[in-house]
Amino acid sequence: MSTEFRIVRQEPLTQFCQKVFEKMGVPPRDAATTTEVLVLADLRGIDSHGVARLRRYYTGLKNGVMVSKPVIQTVHETPLTALLDGGAALGQVAGKQGMNLAIEKAKKNGLGFVAVRNSNHYGIAGYYSLMALKEDLIGIALTNSDCYVVPTFGRDVLLGTNPISVTVPALKERPFVLDMSTAVATLGKLEVYNRMGKKLPHGWATDEKGLFCDDAGRVLNNIRSKAGGGLLPLGGEGEEFGGHKGYGLDLLVDIFCGVLPGLAYLNLLYPKTPDGKPLPSLVGHFFGAMRIDAFRPAEDFKKDMDNMIRRLKSSNKAQGQDRIYVHGEKEFELEEKYRREGIPLYHKVYEDLKAIGEEVGVPFTL
Repeated sequence: MSTEFRIVRQEPLTQFCQKVFEKMGVPPRDAATTTEVLVLADLRGIDSHGVARLRRYYTGLKNGVMVSKPVIQTVHETPLTALLDGGAALGQVAGKQGMNLAIEKAKKNGLGFVAVRNSNHYGIAGYYSLMALKEDLIGIALTNSDCYVVPTFGRDVLLGTNPISVTVPALKERPFVLDMSTAVATLGKLEVYNRMGKKLPHGWATDEKGLFCDDAGRVLNNIRSKAGGGLLPLGGEGEEFGGHKGYGLDLLVDIFCGVLPGLAYLNLLYPKTPDGKPLPSLVGHFFGAMRIDAFRPAEDFKKDMDNMIRRLKSSNKAQGQDRIYVHGEKEFELEEKYRREGIPLYHKVYEDLKAIGEEVGVPFTL
């Protein structure tokens, strides 16, 4: 492991982050939920959405755009569906409540779908779909996000990186766990490249004119100043490699998470006052849970899932390759390793955590 990384154990990292949230007035239960989502991201190798984001939540709570003790209300409900208002809660808090309700409805009625409005960034989408998996359900989790992505053939950032996560149980094989951005890369990944001084791969982002740019810092500055250019949809530039399909998926998430719950979408998210002061983000989420036996016997379905996975993994490999992965497999293996050996934190992230601890009066002993 490079000297640029510090190895930290899961337990003290979790305790530190939870204490920071509690210092900011977040109730212990909600602090534990938020921390759990952040640390799980690092355990699964999604460091762009891990504890590196702690300052984002710390700042949001300090500025009042994230509410430490929110009132989350049911706006509308049927036996199969619900719409919740998150009360500007930490996204992890509103998200967990939304997914729990979807799971409750699915267990009772076979299916459950819940939209959440007026929330905030909720971390990795996979956390919520994995909640359904623990109940032997198929899980779906979507969220919209701040505008970092340009539409196909456009140069204004109007879309978020809007992730999709779907989990499906298997019998003896590892479950299928899709957790993906609908952009080529997340803003967090862009920030990682910028922190490490690395050039962006071709097809990740564009400059002010809508042309390819490999300078992460320039792209980040342009996004923040709305100067033009940004991240590209999944598939990259134009239509030749399917960029318009990624654009469609990105827009679909915004429809389910913004238009359906009836609050904010596209560049209506993350509004500001006329003098530039941030207001509540108005982020939305969409959750789904499905009982397999609402369609067919669960045991038969999971046997077929095993068969599908084994057929994929035993098929012929491309030259120079010795393994075919199924979605979620790498993350499960990394999680097992990091739980055992510790989590690598980039040194700048480590120092930022230390600085936050000093600012709020939480001892930093990682």
